[in-house]
Amino acid sequence: MILEFLYPLVKYFTALNVFQYITFRGAYAALSTLLFCFVFGPALIEGLRKLKIGQVIRKEGPESHLVKSGTPTMGGVFFLFSIVIAVLLWEDLHNYKVWMILGAFIALSFVGFLDDFLKIRRQNSEGLHPWAKLAGQAVVALTVVLILYFNEGEEITVLYVPFFKNPVLDLGILWIPFAVLLIMGESNAVNFSDGLDGLASGLLILVFIALAILTYLSGRSDYSAYLGIPYITGAGELTVFCLACVGACVGFLWFNSHPAEVFMGDVGSLPMGGIIAVISLIVKKEILVLIIGGVFVLEIASVVIQVVSFKLRGKRVFLMTPIHHHFELSGWKETQVVNRFWILGGLFAIIALSTLKIQ
Repeated sequence: MILEFLYPLVKYFTALNVFQYITFRGAYAALSTLLFCFVFGPALIEGLRKLKIGQVIRKEGPESHLVKSGTPTMGGVFFLFSIVIAVLLWEDLHNYKVWMILGAFIALSFVGFLDDFLKIRRQNSEGLHPWAKLAGQAVVALTVVLILYFNEGEEITVLYVPFFKNPVLDLGILWIPFAVLLIMGESNAVNFSDGLDGLASGLLILVFIALAILTYLSGRSDYSAYLGIPYITGAGELTVFCLACVGACVGFLWFNSHPAEVFMGDVGSLPMGGIIAVISLIVKKEILVLIIGGVFVLEIASVVIQVVSFKLRGKRVFLMTPIHHHFELSGWKETQVVNRFWILGGLFAIIALSTLKIQ
């Protein structure tokens, strides 16, 4: 919106030329979301507390978590309000990819809101029925995937693998179910990771910084040609979105760090995970994003392994899943688990970005 109104005045005030730069708008998008969280965060938390929107702790979890019962949840509204405002202010609103991602973000936030609302209303950890939750995610994911499939041309269905400069496979029509599963999987992976104070928000900061770099490089014909990665028209604008997410996560972490004053809830974790996958699909980093968000992959993989093992062998592999609870029950303090997972998340992001030159 600011670009739309101020940049045309550049012929009168040359200083306004700065608004054409993605890096400038991205930096201020991050600052906007960060300031929103700092300024309105305390009021939002107090509002959640007055409405008695408190976290319901599952009884089978670590006993140390029981003291967190009643802590305000649905803090994902920090992301919803701040990111929507930042996008409307700093993005090029003529780019359809921006509207598509924003629409997916809002839609997944609604699915998460319903899940959180039912948990609070019933006063237990059972929200939406699992199949209803998956159905909601699937509808959003399929809508996004079809938009990409019919608007991005034949290149959208090819699959790139780290260390290979050229695409290794054209999935054709099979790209649609693959992409839907990626969005749903990433959305739930972040959701599973949101179990300790600051864990998911800290990891999201690292992931969105990496994605901001990738979208910027993919949106520049010169940089993408030099690195041998696909040039994606309009992908640079997604850098602004990614940096807005970074600012929102940093602002939220201020209140979510141990001991947390507010929890993210599904209203925050589902959309943040979903748009990570959507961005990776746009810039053709579907496989690389699994490395960037390696901790999220480990979290959801631990749940799958535990369920499969118990059904087939009647035995558990981990003390408790997601895997961060396994380490808690093994004797690690909550802050140790969080800090070490952050370090691991940083390593995954660095490894993923290093592959850009090793191909």
